[in-house]
Amino acid sequence: MPSFRLGLVGVGKIARDQHLAAIAGTPGLELVATADPHARLDGVAAYPSLVAMLDAEPSLDGVAICTPAHLRHELATLALRHDKAVLLEKPPGATLAEIEDLKALAASRGQVLFAAWHSRFAPGIATARQWLAGKVVRGVAIRWHEDVRVWHPGQRWLWEAGGMGVFDPGINALSIATELLAPFFLRRATLEIPENCQTPIAAALAFRSAAGVEIEADFDFRHEDPPCWEMHIDTEQGVLSLEKGGARLVIDGEALMDEPEREYPGVYAHFQGLLERGESDMDIAPLRHVADALMLGHRHAVAPFHD
Repeated sequence: MPSFRLGLVGVGKIARDQHLAAIAGTPGLELVATADPHARLDGVAAYPSLVAMLDAEPSLDGVAICTPAHLRHELATLALRHDKAVLLEKPPGATLAEIEDLKALAASRGQVLFAAWHSRFAPGIATARQWLAGKVVRGVAIRWHEDVRVWHPGQRWLWEAGGMGVFDPGINALSIATELLAPFFLRRATLEIPENCQTPIAAALAFRSAAGVEIEADFDFRHEDPPCWEMHIDTEQGVLSLEKGGARLVIDGEALMDEPEREYPGVYAHFQGLLERGESDMDIAPLRHVADALMLGHRHAVAPFHD
């Protein structure tokens, strides 16, 4: 099996919580350097910027970018121009235009580019896709609630323009829905925005597929722990439920799967496969739905949010 040398850009919470262990546990991948002006890891070469890392580590095969979304386009562009493969944390960019630019650049250089929608690698998703194949879907209900103070403590960038607010976790639900269901389209949205923020703390979305299937999604950052990450898909042959973000799979009330969360090992196993094959994977459907909600949504001011 080929071995690929990786650099990690951004050594914050998500990198420490998920990426480090996933890289270490994936055969064929080796973390050799990090780039972060404020943080470093023991035993790994550390650089204050991506420029410095690329200059000092020319043998890198790829980089994983774990910074806030508004920084990703510039960083990914730099890496691609140095002929490095790029893994982008979700969302893969701050705007759809940025992502299309990165896709074109990666294609022009024959380089790997991967939008890492980690929730698609939850334990129950592949089995759910197989079970749904050929079945007629009648309706879908999504409830994605969590406590922002628990899961995103002190992350003020979430509340600034481009920070996405409740769509930061909500896009995980949309990444699963776009993986499992036929294409669907936003019909209406209600966004609750704290008076001191630029992004929503809650959102109610109504979609419909071309076949007339209604898909309702309810996202909320004000939910007390534990989180509620659930999706219920009603078909003519029974009801499929994904719970715990897709780690638990239930069909007609019977649990077929209930496993520990292991999304990021799946992310890096897929990235390793892309590197071996020289292929890209840059689906942007989840972010397109968020953009539609922000464009079409009715905004309602709610009480200020204080961390």
